[in-house]
Amino acid sequence: MASANTYSDPNGLAALKKDPNSPQALRAVAQQVDALFMQMMLKSMRDASAAAGGSDSNEMGMYQDMFDKQIALTLSQHKGLGLGDLLTRQLGATGSATGPSAPSGTGPTARPAAATAPAASPAVMQSASEFVDQVLPTIRSAAQAMGLDPLALLAQAALETGWGKRMARTADGSPSLNLFGIKADDAWGGARATANTVEYSGGVATQRQAVFRAYGSIEESVNDFANLLKTSPRYARAAAAGSDAQAYIAGIGRSGYATDPEYASKLNDILQSSTLREAIKGVNL
Repeated sequence: MASANTYSDPNGLAALKKDPNSPQALRAVAQQVDALFMQMMLKSMRDASAAAGGSDSNEMGMYQDMFDKQIALTLSQHKGLGLGDLLTRQLGATGSATGPSAPSGTGPTARPAAATAPAASPAVMQSASEFVDQVLPTIRSAAQAMGLDPLALLAQAALETGWGKRMARTADGSPSLNLFGIKADDAWGGARATANTVEYSGGVATQRQAVFRAYGSIEESVNDFANLLKTSPRYARAAAAGSDAQAYIAGIGRSGYATDPEYASKLNDILQSSTLREAIKGVNL
């Protein structure tokens, strides 16, 4: 991914348009914003100096402006004001702020996965059909092993990730592949990802930053979630739902898996939606 090395380099900026969803593009855009703020600060200082009695010529002012812009861009690529890092995190996980909250804790029975970094994978899944193609085979295998309806688990993964478009990201911008919004507690020994989420307390929604588990593959994510269902007494009712998707949803809703009081209702909405029906059309369940 190319980026602008000088403030007047149009080729570097044009290259950002070729892959706007990549972590590299997000980082480059964030650096440009950081550079813009630094340019504004430098210009303000120059203006203040001129008002205090500076007598620079118009030509000198032009060269100073060019110099300031280049300095601002260069500094933004080396931490700058820190806005670049902040914006990169925000742009990489914007969807998490509006989705349901993740479980408030996974408990000591959750088995830590190996401390592997997430493998390369699509940063954003572009459609519900693409999401189903990517995750359903693994979800179906896990559901069959537990005797559960795979559509119930699919609906939950769709809700937690916005059909794959919203995932917490690791420090290097890689997607966490965390399909079920499982937070990283002290017992977790694997990779981690940070994102904004919404928690509910007393019916009041509050946005906060949370740390989530990150996985090396979709299989790791689904298997970790299945293990959580099987081993935690908290989710025993949901795990015992069998092929009754409504019973599973009711059980996971009552368990407090998420603090959102409308969690079960939202799962039902997805389960009965035309989006899900179209995405699984022709798929062997």
